[in-house]
Amino acid sequence: MQEEQQPEAAAEPMSSSDALEDDQKETSDASQNISDADAFKILLEMKMEKRQKKPNLPSTVTELVTEEGSKVFVVGTAHFSDSSKRDVVKTIQEVQPDVVVVELCQYRVSMLKMDEKTLLKEAKEINLEKLQQAIKQNGVMSGLMQMLLLKVSAHITEQLGMAPGGEFREAFKEAGKVPFCKFHLGDRPIPVTFKRAIAALSFWQKVKLAWGLCFLSDPISKDDVEKCKQKDLLEQMMAEMIGEFPDLHRTIVSERDIYLTYMLKQAAKRIELPRASETEPRKCIPSVVVGVVGMGHVPGIEKNWNTDLNIQEIMSVPPPSTSSKVLRFVIKATVFGLMGYGCYQVGQRTIQFILSMPTTQNCLQRLTEIRLRH
Repeated sequence: MQEEQQPEAAAEPMSSSDALEDDQKETSDASQNISDADAFKILLEMKMEKRQKKPNLPSTVTELVTEEGSKVFVVGTAHFSDSSKRDVVKTIQEVQPDVVVVELCQYRVSMLKMDEKTLLKEAKEINLEKLQQAIKQNGVMSGLMQMLLLKVSAHITEQLGMAPGGEFREAFKEAGKVPFCKFHLGDRPIPVTFKRAIAALSFWQKVKLAWGLCFLSDPISKDDVEKCKQKDLLEQMMAEMIGEFPDLHRTIVSERDIYLTYMLKQAAKRIELPRASETEPRKCIPSVVVGVVGMGHVPGIEKNWNTDLNIQEIMSVPPPSTSSKVLRFVIKATVFGLMGYGCYQVGQRTIQFILSMPTTQNCLQRLTEIRLRH
């Protein structure tokens, strides 16, 4: 009897809980069997499906292609524009890039994490502490020039009630929503740009530029900002600037065009897919890049796109000229002279005040009498 009952017991169906445990074990075993390479491929395929083959892009976007077949979508923006923010968001959502490159350097990256209110306050408040920090970081002349340009930015901020760099902050947020999307800073370090710009100007050009920036008071409207997104108008403005300060345009605009182009091409290298094993052959695919730059840099990026670029020359800082040394000496001498004169005036008035006090006069009178007796 026992022998006949054993096969029947073995043939009894499993309980539902046992079946569920076995299913979960099989699922976990299957998930463990998926390698990192397979998981990457699955997520990449999902990203490719979301990426639009024929993206509906704003008119401010310029499409460029590298020799390796990678695509770069350059979004030309106005730095104080709400519509530029929308253009950046739409472009990133449409093309689902592998890399986003923005016109910022490590010295200005803090604006990505600041909110609009904080940036608005910072842009409006230009004080002695900021001036000292700028001079310590960039030198006397470059620091003063940086503060003058900050004054221009503060003037625009006050006119529009809008903090600069909104399109970069939107790019940073949207890049975080795209799988495997990297975020690169594509601009030349600002101390290098300022030092090269100052070195390129003559003494009188520096005075003329500083004078113009100090007394900038023309009203600016949001319509004026939006007009900066029109290439023809911007080229006209650039042409006027070239006529007055050609060396300044070369260092602040043209050289940065070269640097931005170089960084965009570096970001657009082909992507190597992960391999399941060492024996599997390497496979690379073209990448997709979104660049967010000021509209004034777009023509220069297009011009330099198909040329071999060397950024070593535009990264060097030339030694200060004789006029810069003289001006630096004059500024320091003036500052110390004013401080000395101020101390002299304060000391003189203090002495006069002490001598005019009745107690002091009584003491002096007694001393005089004592001296006469002896």
